[in-house]
Amino acid sequence: MTNQAIDAQRLILILNDLRLPAIKLIWPDFAERADKEGWPGARLIAALAEHEIAERDRRRIERHLSEARLPPGKTLDSFAFDAVPMISRAQVMALCSGDSWLEKGANLIMFGPPGGGKSHLAAAIGLALIEKGWRVLFARTSDLVQKLQVARRELALENALAKLDKYHLLILDDLAYVTKDQAETSVLFELISARYERRSTLITANQPFGEWNRVFPDPAMTLAAVDRLVHHATIFEMNVESYRRRTALQRQTRAGRPPTYATIKATEEMSLSDNQTDS
Repeated sequence: MTNQAIDAQRLILILNDLRLPAIKLIWPDFAERADKEGWPGARLIAALAEHEIAERDRRRIERHLSEARLPPGKTLDSFAFDAVPMISRAQVMALCSGDSWLEKGANLIMFGPPGGGKSHLAAAIGLALIEKGWRVLFARTSDLVQKLQVARRELALENALAKLDKYHLLILDDLAYVTKDQAETSVLFELISARYERRSTLITANQPFGEWNRVFPDPAMTLAAVDRLVHHATIFEMNVESYRRRTALQRQTRAGRPPTYATIKATEEMSLSDNQTDS
């Protein structure tokens, strides 16, 4: 083997030991270009290091997206801000940086009737935060509460809460669908308490705080949960007509007959007009 081939083999072994897979794949191309263009050594090393960092960021985001369990297709670009005029696009974009609230363990709460876009906006914010490097988990509240109940029965609740602690933002979708049961609401309260002023929580709910006694059977627990959630929170009230219902009605209108033919009166007027023409 030539000295150049031996050096190449040594470099591959070194890059394996240093766990630099991206550089291992692209260094021959970069080295060839550097030789042709006369790059100084520092430029070549910097280019290789930048590529490795970019690949690590890409793999990390890919891994975090996989574990986040976000519903597919829910992005800020596809969210109909014009249908929810009380939500400021600028404010949402500011929240998507995460720096001003996730570092403080602040919360985000979205109220509104079903179909108003709460889950879509929550998932879209979660996606944007992951792309910024934050860790997010999206879960239906009832599903997560049931898992925590199982953990409690197995004497592993503390460990389960610790695993959730690795997420900078925990999105609890559809809070109101938790069964009004002492065991369920108890673990939900423990989750809220464990994250208080440490990790952020985003909650979507159909009912305002005044109706949360339907979730927490104990009034004192309701008050304590609300107090912890709103202490450092941004609240969105999305009281709009259901987007799903509005879209369904639009499809139905487009699929049906033209509006001028939609009533008996209109049909009778057409028939009368036709008779007068015939006469």
